[in-house]
Amino acid sequence: MDKKSRGALPMLKLTLPIAMEQFFRILVSSVDTMMLSSYSNDAVAAVGLVSQYSFFLTILFSVIGTGCSIVLAQYLGADKSEGELNHIAQAGAIMVFFMSIFMTALVIFGTGWLLDRYTLDPTVRRYAWQYFIIFGGICCFFNAFSLLQGAILRSYGYTSEAMIVSIVANLTNVLGNALSLYGWFGLPVLGVPGVAGASGLSMLVSCILFRVFIKRRKDVVFHMHGITKVPREAFRLVLKVGVPTAGESLSYNVSQITIMAMISTLGTYAMSAQVYTMTILRFVFVAAIAIGQATQIKAGYFVGAKQNDIVYKKVFRYQLVATTFSMVMMVVVNLIKRPVIGIFTDIPEVYGFVSTLLIYSAYIEFGRSLNLIYVGALKGAGDVRFPVLYGIFSNWTFMVLGSYILGLKCGLGLVGFWLGIGTDETTRGLVMLLRWKSRRWQKHALVK
Repeated sequence: MDKKSRGALPMLKLTLPIAMEQFFRILVSSVDTMMLSSYSNDAVAAVGLVSQYSFFLTILFSVIGTGCSIVLAQYLGADKSEGELNHIAQAGAIMVFFMSIFMTALVIFGTGWLLDRYTLDPTVRRYAWQYFIIFGGICCFFNAFSLLQGAILRSYGYTSEAMIVSIVANLTNVLGNALSLYGWFGLPVLGVPGVAGASGLSMLVSCILFRVFIKRRKDVVFHMHGITKVPREAFRLVLKVGVPTAGESLSYNVSQITIMAMISTLGTYAMSAQVYTMTILRFVFVAAIAIGQATQIKAGYFVGAKQNDIVYKKVFRYQLVATTFSMVMMVVVNLIKRPVIGIFTDIPEVYGFVSTLLIYSAYIEFGRSLNLIYVGALKGAGDVRFPVLYGIFSNWTFMVLGSYILGLKCGLGLVGFWLGIGTDETTRGLVMLLRWKSRRWQKHALVK
């Protein structure tokens, strides 16, 4: 696939596999939780506790994966040589290798100390230690290289292959969980260690499949020959894009934890309603996430090819499609919300909370659709610093502080929190729209 054909790659061909991949991940995650809950509530609590730290590990490795993806997209658009493309992939591999070794050691020797910071039932502590040591520590390497190879493959436009890998890996995880928890075929019930091992096995399968697809696609340049001669500039470019992006992800997720801590003061029903509403909304914004990721890839191609006028106009169309889809989905969800909410709860108070929040969610999803598209476009163009810094400011000013004032101080409860979250998403989305319209992103191209 040459430079011209990559730029002309249909948006639907990029977007649909990403959307399917995201949808499947959400679905399998829900199945995972149900399977574990059938084994032990202590196991659910333990895995839930350490999963937030597993997610932070993912953010660290995403620093490199995201950086590689954006730089490669611009290099492909600029028609850089195979050697230059390979240097970027190799720089990512070197950084992922050393970071995974360090994090494996940190998890193995530090998990006991970390769990001692909590007041835990002995059974919960044992389960948490087992899961994090196996999946977060021993299997850390496979997780890291899976993320990196997936980012490289997507940057070349091969999102269908990445979707296939994700589906196979997730099915492996579910099958492994079933064998570990239910003792099929006379196998011993391994419990939490088996679940952790199944998750690690899915990452190993993912690594192998990604490598097979990369080898099969002759235009994807990623081999180990000459890996000791990677120029320093390759490392600098990857980190220049990746580090700020990871900072934004970290800020957003810590702010979400803070929001949940404040909502917990409203009681168990309020917390349950928050979780259930967000679970439903994940199916609403899956399309906007996919379009945003595809927009980032396309923006990189066009900016690298110095076709700024073309991508400038196209991004507005991408945003219109994403926003329209999100709003239509919000209407549909509100029309069928009675049976949908019934899947999660039959408690009248929780049902009432979720029903109300789904109405206000249109405000959030409108802003989120703007954010996902314009932030993706800006990052793809190399303009990373502005959306990241403004995003951190907005998260803590409008979302956290705004939610505290409206939800707790003004007594609006969950509705106040939802208004704070919506104000963050919408104002941030409008600011990113204005940033795109200003065309200041043009001076931030990684390829001069």
